[in-house]
Amino acid sequence: MNQRPNNQLFDAYFTARDMREVFCDQGRVQAMLDFEAALARAEARVGLIPQTAVAAIEAACQAGHYDFAALGEAIATAGNSAIPLVKALGKQIAANDAEAERYVHLGATSQDVMDSGLVLQLRRAMELIENDLARLGETLATQAWRYVATPLAGRTWLQHATPVTLGMKIAGWLGAVTRSRQRLRELKPRLLVLQFGGASGTLAALGDQALPIATALAEELRLALPEQPWHTQRDRLVEFGAVLGLIAGSLGKFGRDISLLMQTEAAEVFEPAAPGKGGSSTMPHKRNPVGAAVLIGAATRVPGLLSTLFSAMPQEHERSLGLWHAEWETLPEICCLVSGSLQQALLLADRLEVDAVRMARNLDLTQGLVLAEAVSIVLAQRVGRDSAHHLLEHCCKRAVAEQRHLREVLGDEPQVTAQLSEVELDRLLDPAHYLGQAHTWVERAVAEHFALTA
Repeated sequence: MNQRPNNQLFDAYFTARDMREVFCDQGRVQAMLDFEAALARAEARVGLIPQTAVAAIEAACQAGHYDFAALGEAIATAGNSAIPLVKALGKQIAANDAEAERYVHLGATSQDVMDSGLVLQLRRAMELIENDLARLGETLATQAWRYVATPLAGRTWLQHATPVTLGMKIAGWLGAVTRSRQRLRELKPRLLVLQFGGASGTLAALGDQALPIATALAEELRLALPEQPWHTQRDRLVEFGAVLGLIAGSLGKFGRDISLLMQTEAAEVFEPAAPGKGGSSTMPHKRNPVGAAVLIGAATRVPGLLSTLFSAMPQEHERSLGLWHAEWETLPEICCLVSGSLQQALLLADRLEVDAVRMARNLDLTQGLVLAEAVSIVLAQRVGRDSAHHLLEHCCKRAVAEQRHLREVLGDEPQVTAQLSEVELDRLLDPAHYLGQAHTWVERAVAEHFALTA
């Protein structure tokens, strides 16, 4: 009975379709059945079971043969998904080959099936996330170069500060993406490992053939064989969850910046427009940052889910009661939220709408005050730091009180004009000439991206 995943109302908004398919009922069941088929092949390779039994077991290891609703009801009594699935698998095999049914699930325990199946799902999930991060990095690198010299107001404490460039801001988003890609590469050897320990982790039921079977099973599943089974050592899974939490947070930062730049009062950078996107049910003029909302929403939800993974780490002895169960839906949901966030981030980054004219206009909202530092630093080299600071502070107060541009006030101040020419003042009050190392930061961020991609 081949069943498609039950798509929830908000799935298309918060979750990528490919990721939901990894963690839908069919995806979960197939991953566990892949473990059972691989176990049969491994045990046949070592000689524990007859080679003739493998085909019948493999033929029954297709998720489409199973009634997920019935499995769900059985889980409520059994306490995990592997017990009713293995029973159903045995019945499927026996219907065609009673002899082969004797050899299914030999030496394994339920948690071996579920944890190794989960690792197979996480391998696919990681591939999806890595691919999306690489695409996002490529897009951000392109956009960072495109706007490397486009000035806009830097903002500290939500107030105008000295100028930055849009390219530098984008390079900040890019750097976070690059670091997340590096983290995923580093943890992959620790995460993608077999779980196979039998009843309490010793594999005693398999006798002297235990290690050869474990080795063969790991090879069949293309997983590494860890130093020992890890039934109640959950750091591998939690580490992956923590990296996903960092990704969600970094994407949330991206979304937050976009949403603030889209505010009516700023109106400098916008999400790409599309028919019906970002509208209001009552206000026809609205253009809401609906993509950024997904990034911020995921960044808000994932930490709570991640806390569940951390809370579930102190598991009892060799098999946990309740703490293991708390993980089952938690890590998949984190994967799904991050996948949805990445889909929206890709859409935003690829077609950012930038209003450079508005950026320039906003930079001048304070009538030159954001460049007071530039004048002060040059003046300090000629009259001393304290004198320059007090002089510029006085000129800034005059500019505000008289509602005049700082350039005019400075041009009227003899103590300033005695030290700085008209040309110097014009240059110092031009945002394009006070961008510091913004170009260098973009160059370095883009270089790190390409070094990782090469």
